[in-house]
Amino acid sequence: MPIYVYEVVLADGEAGQVFEVMQKMSDAPLTKHPTTGQPVRRVIQPPHIAGQYSESDTKQKLSDKNLEAHGLTKYVKAGDGYYEKRAGKGPDVISAGDE
Repeated sequence: MPIYVYEVVLADGEAGQVFEVMQKMSDAPLTKHPTTGQPVRRVIQPPHIAGQYSESDTKQKLSDKNLEAHGLTKYVKAGDGYYEKRAGKGPDVISAGDE
């Protein structure tokens, strides 16, 4: 069952206490706080998407080891017009003065 986020609606229309409730998707949204009876509204939350596009997976795909395994070269800026190789083939250093 999903967990829904609700917030208490104060007299001035501002948000009050925030709480979570586990409900079936088929259940109607709450209109009152389960213990205090105050009016509440459901808060829309972004979905949690894990897997192929998660932050940890992206970091792994862009790691130096993975880039090198796929035949790519990675350079990182080390100074003004100066780049150092972190992965792959090619010169160890590239600078603006190299022509």
